[in-house]
Amino acid sequence: MQFVVNNKRVELDDAAADMTLLQYLRNQQNLVGTKEGCASGDCGACTVLVASGDAGYKAVNACIYPLGSLHGCSVITVEGLADRGAEMHPVQAAMVECHGSQCGFCTPGIVMSLAGLQFAAADELAAAGVDAQRAAVIDAISGNLCRCTGYRPIVEAGLSAFKKPAQVASFVQKWEQDAPLVGKNDEPASSRSRILSDGATTYWQPQSEAELQQLLAEQPQARLVAGGTDLMLDVTQQYKSLPHLIDLNRIASLSEIKITADYVCIGAATTYSQLEKSLRDLSPEFTALLARLGSRQIRNRGTMGGNICNASPIADTPPYLLALDAELEIGNSHGDYRRERLVDFYRDYKKTTLAAGEYLARIYIARAQLAKPLKLFKISKRYEDDISAVMGAFCWSCDATNQFPGGQFKVAFSGMAGIPKRAQATEQFLSSQQWCVAGVVNETILAQACDLLCGEFAPMSDVRASAAYRMEMACNLLKKSCYEFAAEASGAVVEERLFHHA
Repeated sequence: MQFVVNNKRVELDDAAADMTLLQYLRNQQNLVGTKEGCASGDCGACTVLVASGDAGYKAVNACIYPLGSLHGCSVITVEGLADRGAEMHPVQAAMVECHGSQCGFCTPGIVMSLAGLQFAAADELAAAGVDAQRAAVIDAISGNLCRCTGYRPIVEAGLSAFKKPAQVASFVQKWEQDAPLVGKNDEPASSRSRILSDGATTYWQPQSEAELQQLLAEQPQARLVAGGTDLMLDVTQQYKSLPHLIDLNRIASLSEIKITADYVCIGAATTYSQLEKSLRDLSPEFTALLARLGSRQIRNRGTMGGNICNASPIADTPPYLLALDAELEIGNSHGDYRRERLVDFYRDYKKTTLAAGEYLARIYIARAQLAKPLKLFKISKRYEDDISAVMGAFCWSCDATNQFPGGQFKVAFSGMAGIPKRAQATEQFLSSQQWCVAGVVNETILAQACDLLCGEFAPMSDVRASAAYRMEMACNLLKKSCYEFAAEASGAVVEERLFHHA
């Protein structure tokens, strides 16, 4: 395994397969500016910048970043951000000038998140208005918790850095041009996918689906990892061992987004940040949801396929995909593929139809579905970077043939059952009833739909919400979607797309 840390080339081959980047930086490189605050990607104290190929540097959570995934990458930590000379990075200087550093524990991660914003969009934002700059700064640090509660000077520091475009450009240019390239892999072709091995554990990184399929046949016990934002919690929170990991990040066909006249095809290893750019115009409701799915660090690593296959009952993307009748393409170790509707994919809590030797390759969404009116509502205790208590997706379209008097209605929830689930009885009822006439909602029919919804779900109580709260909220979200659909159908403008409960 070969990679770069703060402009210094590193070669490594005997680390544990489930070692995190944070563990490596602190314990083996003595780069202790990168902190461990939560070990779950929630607080941002461990934020570093990672560049892969020509994709540019992006902020990530080192605490849940598999070390093996760094093969061929370059890493910048807070110690190396300005080590090319005596001058501080503009973000560091702004944090000093604006008194943004308080107790100091979270400061390195905040600095790296703001530096990541400068790498990503310095020129564009330098010419933008203050409102756009402020929104970008808040988005960049949405995954950084300041335990001293002093966000005002931190935001001011982020804004101040935009006033030094020449200095920012100088630092960006130095890092992009001067970082040493990782050398050519000199391993025999038969073993190139093996990145790390300490005798007891192994980390593979195949370059193609054919290589992946061969590995699945040879290593049936291995776990698949793309972003690792869910899987690595088994290591950092549950203290489990993941001795054999197969990394999907170098398989180009699994990271592609193809848009045709009929379908949008999303590779399972596509990150949320990629989706934000590609689906901004095709599905603005979904891209708005992604801003609340997780922090920028999580969105730079987390993948659509991981969110689906993790089979969490509170996952945010499955309700959206269920409401749009998305289909999955599943490959196996023999090189065969099958198509399956997502609505048939989930069997029970944390159980799917994936068999041994199978993997999710691609997700298909029909363009016709994307064109239909859609509402996405996420309920969480914290607006940004928090897990849902309830996530609701509602898709509706008028029916000119009158086959569906109420229009075709799709309803899907997470947080309401052991799996992300469609409310099919409620859908059928609303599709068969004229619940809206000339923009006016029939409240009696809507109440009957809520009664049906209550019979379709039996949510649990936990630290996020009680069962009664979840049920009442699901009914309220259904009502809210209907009122908004009705208003828009009558020509009224409804601006709110997402809301939360604090």
